[in-house]
Amino acid sequence: MIDLTWKLFSQTGNIETYLIMKELENEQSLYESQQQDETNETPMDTRL
Repeated sequence: MIDLTWKLFSQTGNIETYLIMKELENEQSLYESQQQDETNETPMDTRL
């Protein structure tokens, strides 16, 4: 999706398209960092 918005921006020069692309990049990086945090969690030792 980001490639599509970049291609559209590079062809049109529309600043709104660029801003949408940046928004998508930010959302993607947030999602990836959340996924990484979930995989790095260690289970709690609940043995008594």
